[in-house]
Amino acid sequence: MTMSMMALTDLFIVLIAIVELSRGAFGMPLHASCKIDWYFGLGCPETSKKIIDQIDLWKGNDCGTGEKCKYKFISFDNSVLKATHTTPVKNYVDDLTFVFNSNSTTSCVVNGFSTSETWYAVLDYGTNYCNLHNLITGSGLDLTANYKEATDNGRCTQYSSANCDKY
Repeated sequence: MTMSMMALTDLFIVLIAIVELSRGAFGMPLHASCKIDWYFGLGCPETSKKIIDQIDLWKGNDCGTGEKCKYKFISFDNSVLKATHTTPVKNYVDDLTFVFNSNSTTSCVVNGFSTSETWYAVLDYGTNYCNLHNLITGSGLDLTANYKEATDNGRCTQYSSANCDKY
């Protein structure tokens, strides 16, 4: 190994260490994103239909005072729903994924993920959380029996300061 290769290897190791230390220090993802687990008292077919219907309802450009608009359905295949949300002011695009896991015909566990397509996005004011949360509350799924939402700042950028009436 040449001296320049060793220097590059050492630099790479230092960069990895800085990234990992920063992640622990800031207590949030390094890229603007959000992971949420939900538990619903409905079967997965009904749960996925409600989310798809809400995406369709909010596909237009009329956002009012928040960001409950500009959603786009991409696909639903093998219990994986893909969609996008575009922010109305800056037109940033976030990718949304919902994975449906059926426990029974009367309950469904859903793993949701939203991530910014903008490679340099670090902070998002809770936008990725609101992308997901707004679909759940808009569809009324938060009112189902045994509903539970699980996330935290370590899994969801700026979760604790999110304002979903705005974003």
